[in-house]
Amino acid sequence: MVDISVIKIPQWQGSSRSPAHARDLATGAALLADTVPAIRRRTVPVPENPGVPAAPGPGEVRGLDVLTEIADGARRAVAERAGDLIVTVGGDCGVELAPVSAAAERYGDGLAVVWFDAHGDLNTPGSSPSHAFHGMILRTLLGDGPQALLPARPLRPDQVVLAGVRALDPAEQSYATATGLRRLSPRTLTAQPPNGATNAVVAAVGETGAEAVYIHVDLDVLDPGTFGSQSCPEPGGITPETLEAAVRALTARFELAGLGITEYRPLRERDQDTLRTLVPRLLHGLG
Repeated sequence: MVDISVIKIPQWQGSSRSPAHARDLATGAALLADTVPAIRRRTVPVPENPGVPAAPGPGEVRGLDVLTEIADGARRAVAERAGDLIVTVGGDCGVELAPVSAAAERYGDGLAVVWFDAHGDLNTPGSSPSHAFHGMILRTLLGDGPQALLPARPLRPDQVVLAGVRALDPAEQSYATATGLRRLSPRTLTAQPPNGATNAVVAAVGETGAEAVYIHVDLDVLDPGTFGSQSCPEPGGITPETLEAAVRALTARFELAGLGITEYRPLRERDQDTLRTLVPRLLHGLG
């Protein structure tokens, strides 16, 4: 049994949404953190201001000054909880920078990252149409991103599995195809055994040769018809039950290097009820 620590990072400055919309992610982070059965809790301070706006043209990142400040605080928080199973709660997807980077340094080539997300988050500052960091976070972890936020040990594409992805920008599609990123569609995840969610995702990670897995969950991997409290909803997602089955299958087979849950924009009370049930089940038997 391991001790579970939750690190709450109510960052919203990396979102592509308007500030009024994006700030809801900070409220969502607080509610989401309360669903995690942790024995230690830490909140990373997040400034109130949105940071320096992105200049017109490619190559800019909105709020990079603030994002860099938050990332520094997140790295310290993760380092202080070394040895615990860390559950990182956002905020926007950019909060995954510090915990995934720490897992990559700890496990090296033995780590796989399963990215449960409707989107690829594979843009660069040069390709991003929004200049928003939450659409660049995975590409940054892969070594292509704003210089101030690049990890010390980038992931390799063959360490990553995109799960539930269904909305890639053209540049993201080109990158995923060129690098051979493993992708599991919502349909594949929803299919029943022997070719279903548990076997498909476990098999994909098994192909990486990993011994440990970091699991990222952007709640927009879920279908908005079953879970409507999302910041960037995309139709055709999976159910909470499918997500639970896939995560439980992964943690039964591989060491869990960390879990991140992000992009909760609380819009319906019934979605909070869903999270109160779902989140503890994702961690069942681990803490």
